[in-house]
Amino acid sequence: MSNYQQEIEANRQGWNLRTPVHRQSEFYDVEGWQAGKSSLNPIELQEMGAVDGLKLLHLQCHFGQDTLSWARLGARVTGCDLSDAAIKEARCLARQTGLKARFLRANVYDLPELLRGKFDRVFSSYGCLGWLPDLAAWARIVHHFLKRKGRFVLVEFHPIVWMFDDEFEKIAYAYQNSGTIVTENSGTYTNREAPIRYRDYGWNHGLAEVIESLLQAGLRLESFKEYTGCPYACFSKSVRGQDGLYRIQGLEDKIPLLFSLSMVRP
Repeated sequence: MSNYQQEIEANRQGWNLRTPVHRQSEFYDVEGWQAGKSSLNPIELQEMGAVDGLKLLHLQCHFGQDTLSWARLGARVTGCDLSDAAIKEARCLARQTGLKARFLRANVYDLPELLRGKFDRVFSSYGCLGWLPDLAAWARIVHHFLKRKGRFVLVEFHPIVWMFDDEFEKIAYAYQNSGTIVTENSGTYTNREAPIRYRDYGWNHGLAEVIESLLQAGLRLESFKEYTGCPYACFSKSVRGQDGLYRIQGLEDKIPLLFSLSMVRP
């Protein structure tokens, strides 16, 4: 990943700025979570299945709410994230709740140099793939950390979503990876008026690239699903349906917002 060190470093700084804003937001509802509310959604709970007693590696875990929610369900968890601020906050949440967890500050591509052992489950979700310039290398890392018969579960925003501009009024970006996308940003999805500014570097990845990278790394596809509703109101023009899920106003049920997949290391 030497070709992308500057971009990844800029993204690390951007997530360091976002983290304290997210930590205080209603979106993440840390107070409710500390009182026992799970941050996990039905989609990932169903895809993952029972985790009690299993070793679980959570890639790109942000400040650890989901990781620690898996711990509450009995998993032996390890979380990693690029952001120093996020990992510091994750460790703080673990201490405050008394939940056992290991958290590592790491670029996902460097993780094999920092972490030993194999896992029954590897998990990643909601806004993770767009920060990865090389999915083939990422897929090999997923394979590396899985035990034989271990399972990788991914729940992610559908790549069609990232083709649109921020207001979902026009197609602004290519569906497939056509190079680095550079954006100047202020605020964040939990508070668009937050007084922070940063530059993001991202990469779009179509479904074929995602699935083929994991297949080529040696995993076997178990299930793949697409969803028109999303549990989070994190996009402009989000409207809540009767099922409690959010869709884009004017595009309700016309485009998929999420996909999930489950893959096994044979």
